[in-house]
Amino acid sequence: MAADKAGDQGTEKHEGTVTSSGITDQEKELSSSALQAFNAGNYDACLQHLICLQEINKDDYKITLNTAVAEFCKSNQTTTDNLKQTLNQLKNQVHSAVEEMDGLDDVENSMLYYNQAVILYHLRQYTEAISVGEKLYQFIEPFEEKFAQAVCFLLVDLYLLTYQAEKALHLLSVLEKMILQGNNNKNGKNNEIGNNTNKESSNHRAESGALIEAAKSKIHQYKVRAYIQMKSLKACKREIKSVMNTAGNSAPSLFLKSNFEYLRGNYRKAVKLLNSSNIAEHPGFMKTGECLRCMFWNNLGCIHFAMGKHNLGIFYFKKALQENDNACAQLGTGSTDPGKKFSGRPMCTLLTNKRYELLYNCGIQLLHIGRPLAAFECLIEAVQVYHSNPRLWLRLAECCIAANKGTSEQETKGLPSKKGIVQSIVGQGYHRKIVLASQSIQNVVYNDGQSSAIPVASMEFAAICLRNALLLLPEDQQEPKQENGSKTNNQLGGNAENNESSEACSSKSHEGDKFIPAPPSSPLRKQELENLRCSILACSAYVALALGDNLMALNHADKLLQQPKLSGSLKFLGHLYAAEALISLDRISDAITHLNPENVTDVSLGISSNEQDQGSDKGENEVMESSGKQTPQCYPSSVTSARTMMLFNLGSAYCLRSEYDKARKCLHQAASLIHPKEIPPEAILLAVYLELQNGNTQLALQIIKRNQLLPSVKTHTDMRKKPIFQPVHPIQPIQMPAFTTVQRK
Repeated sequence: MAADKAGDQGTEKHEGTVTSSGITDQEKELSSSALQAFNAGNYDACLQHLICLQEINKDDYKITLNTAVAEFCKSNQTTTDNLKQTLNQLKNQVHSAVEEMDGLDDVENSMLYYNQAVILYHLRQYTEAISVGEKLYQFIEPFEEKFAQAVCFLLVDLYLLTYQAEKALHLLSVLEKMILQGNNNKNGKNNEIGNNTNKESSNHRAESGALIEAAKSKIHQYKVRAYIQMKSLKACKREIKSVMNTAGNSAPSLFLKSNFEYLRGNYRKAVKLLNSSNIAEHPGFMKTGECLRCMFWNNLGCIHFAMGKHNLGIFYFKKALQENDNACAQLGTGSTDPGKKFSGRPMCTLLTNKRYELLYNCGIQLLHIGRPLAAFECLIEAVQVYHSNPRLWLRLAECCIAANKGTSEQETKGLPSKKGIVQSIVGQGYHRKIVLASQSIQNVVYNDGQSSAIPVASMEFAAICLRNALLLLPEDQQEPKQENGSKTNNQLGGNAENNESSEACSSKSHEGDKFIPAPPSSPLRKQELENLRCSILACSAYVALALGDNLMALNHADKLLQQPKLSGSLKFLGHLYAAEALISLDRISDAITHLNPENVTDVSLGISSNEQDQGSDKGENEVMESSGKQTPQCYPSSVTSARTMMLFNLGSAYCLRSEYDKARKCLHQAASLIHPKEIPPEAILLAVYLELQNGNTQLALQIIKRNQLLPSVKTHTDMRKKPIFQPVHPIQPIQMPAFTTVQRK
């Protein structure tokens, strides 16, 4: 992108400086000849002229800069390391640092800084590149028009890559005024030209007009990207029309329009637009640094993820990975010299490899289709690059939890079975005995003695991942209070919403920004941050319970319940996890307080319609969730089922205090609220235990035989048809996966 700008502008700067310094005619002529040769692509002649200039003026570092740029372009931009080294040497030579740029001398050195920013951009060091670019922007008024535009376009690109869309839009408005003003000035000058130069003037105007139209088209495309990041669909729709009018049905314009339709939920139209793009016309990644085929398959995967078609989505992501690997294979491994690791291929191709972003997408998709071990392998590779993303650490923990979920098939499906209650039958006749299945999963050893820090899908490693996720979140500045009705985090990893490259792991939050970077997905804004914190605390409590660390589980559950904005679903889980930890700590009375059914007022996942930043990590910006997805099967689908679960657990707590009448009352009340087939095996075993405590052996055997709490004649069918607590409306599932909803007795 900016490599050509770097070379072109470097030579132009040299000429402008020389002509303003009272130099000889010979130097003027050599300078002009060098510029013309460079613009014509005749780099050998350009270098000859620069060598002659260097002999005349050996102390002018700008000649050295232009020589380095010309040699870089002569090598087809494959000597990035040499150019970077020369720029660093020249910067040390002029004894300047970016923080010290505040005077006229720095304006004179602007070309050096600009070229350095271009190098940083291609090395994905976006924060450092922005720092240099913003310093240059402070002195933009004295710059030549073309160079000023180049600085602005580079900054716009950097702002979009770091999800600072508001800053990008401000710069784009400055660019529009700059182009309009420059066009008016040129028209005024052209009107003063005499009749003898009318032909040259018309040619110049035509060339200038073409450049202006190209710049305007570029501005429209940048605006679309900015509005997409801001989820401002109305403004985006206006700009999309301008893009299609100026750029036509080119691949970039069709990709942008497909992205726009994707955000609107028009998935079929988005797919149709992608399929209509002519990828064959694209110059190729060797010239642009962008592998369009990789983007195509990746975007298809994102769209099918949003449609809930996860198996198709993972198919397309694998195709994208294959295209990415093919592109990287064509680029080769580069130089074996550590000091030349960026050389041997065009500088723009340093941005081609998107392997880790694609692995991130694959991991999230695999997690959704119930393949946690495969998802873990993808995400553990991605986290080596994006280790500062708390959301990614949460996804890794979820993979570990899903891979180690110690529940029966019946519990997973929500269907009781005698197989889950009766382990075996021994003896015959009078000596016939029924052996009940053990439901205890306490003190389970998940590893085999190896270190917990080894990245394997274990519960111990899940605890480490969740600890990392919490440490990466900023300190909670709000005063905790019990409040209900917030939203759970519905972010899930990934990055291909646009057809542009993603934010690299070097990105950091700037002072005053209202978001926390979470590459490769979109940043975490305030509400998303609160949702993510709640999700991490819920998973942390679950993992601590699984590992038998009851004090830590209680600590996490209490913190979860103290969050100022907590969704009904996570509040429900918080009470369950706190109660289980308290029971294990022999604090039954405190546990009973948490198991009060009145604590459950809703089980919504809580994504409101005005939350415009919602999405999954499926793109450079995150994709919106499909409304067609189904709620996880073992998750309480209504307040009624959630309160029923509370009552079953409350009955268990009363049993521990030998209050059998209260326990039986809880069981009967719970059984009257749901269908007999929805009663979990643990509740039936609890009923058997209660009857055995009362000496009713025959009734206990009858409960086992019938596999239900009460005889069928006593079930309140009418009450089940008209439940006391009306279920809430279906909600969009995404944040809390099914494995965080296991109920323990």
